[in-house]
Amino acid sequence: MFEAIHKLPDDPILGLSAAFARDPNPRKIDLGAGVYKDESGTTPIFAAVKRAEALWQEQEHTKVYLPQPGFSDFNDAMLQLIFGADHPALSADRARSVMTPGGSGGLRVCAELLNRCQTGGDLWVSRPTWGNHTPLIGSTGLRIREYPYYDDASHSVMFEDMLSALGRLGPQDIVLLHGCCHNPTGADLSREQWQAIAKLAAERGFLPFIDFAYQGLAEGLEEDAYGVRVMAEAVPEMAVAYSCSKNFGLYRERIGMSIALAKDTGAADASLTHMTNIARQIYSMPPSHGGAIVKIILHTPELYEQWRREVDAMRLRINDLRALLADTLAAMNAPVDFGFIKSQRGMFSLLGIGKEQVLRLRQEFSIYIVDSSRLNIAGVSPENVDYLAESIIAVL
Repeated sequence: MFEAIHKLPDDPILGLSAAFARDPNPRKIDLGAGVYKDESGTTPIFAAVKRAEALWQEQEHTKVYLPQPGFSDFNDAMLQLIFGADHPALSADRARSVMTPGGSGGLRVCAELLNRCQTGGDLWVSRPTWGNHTPLIGSTGLRIREYPYYDDASHSVMFEDMLSALGRLGPQDIVLLHGCCHNPTGADLSREQWQAIAKLAAERGFLPFIDFAYQGLAEGLEEDAYGVRVMAEAVPEMAVAYSCSKNFGLYRERIGMSIALAKDTGAADASLTHMTNIARQIYSMPPSHGGAIVKIILHTPELYEQWRREVDAMRLRINDLRALLADTLAAMNAPVDFGFIKSQRGMFSLLGIGKEQVLRLRQEFSIYIVDSSRLNIAGVSPENVDYLAESIIAVL
């Protein structure tokens, strides 16, 4: 039977990591995979996570399956982290959530739910968007469409074009938005722009679906939730997929969540029955360890404050690296102005160079970035920034 299938090409992002590992060049730089790295190039375990793991090891008394929604105290604490404890949507008991295997699991469960509500409906994603959005969501049966988002020339959000495109949508449409730290561009919506889109969603009736994978890495934990919160105040229904991979450093623990915000408690309860049914069909029950770590951190004031400080330090370091790369390129008289890198947020930016130049960076200089020219800012360091800047200038 297996002779009927053929070998597939490597994943465009994960394949880079494998190629990087095989590369013998001692000066090689991995700017492909979207993981945070410290000064030594290591993806560290948060100190708050280590302490929470130790506490959980003492508390855990069984390895029996979790229910499909996961830990109830995880869900409660996460909803408060995302929306704020006093948000009207929570006060009205309109939100339901399930703990999922990573942010990808969160996206998939939300997409499956939305496809049940609007079978084969149109789901609009930004142009560009995260490379896995289309296969992950589109394979549910929803039809992927695109709205304009990023202007390659100005390295900024094409907001008027975006607003014009969304203004033509209606109640049958779903619009995927990045909560913060837009992947792959790093170009985020301002508060005023979020307000305008929330107002438009309420007027036109399209359903917002927010991918919230980087809370805390743009401006701060509270600040980064602005878009989700203002949208939840404006519309009767929305969906949110959340990832704890980046802001808790729990990549391999695969912990995320799906949230359905409904117009009333009855509709919210119905959405939960469908999310748990979807979970049962896909992965049955969620993994425990990552969710246990998160709930302990969020329910332990001392660990919560320690975690907040660690997230703040990670964000500030990424912003410092943005400035370092942009300033180094300017000091070396790069023929292109890369100052936009400073103003963007999160781990990613698009260099704005062609595929041929990306390939040259890989083949001639052992610098690994995605074909779209997306690079992971967290892979830059004071030790490699000169070589990186020289190499970029060389291919320009």
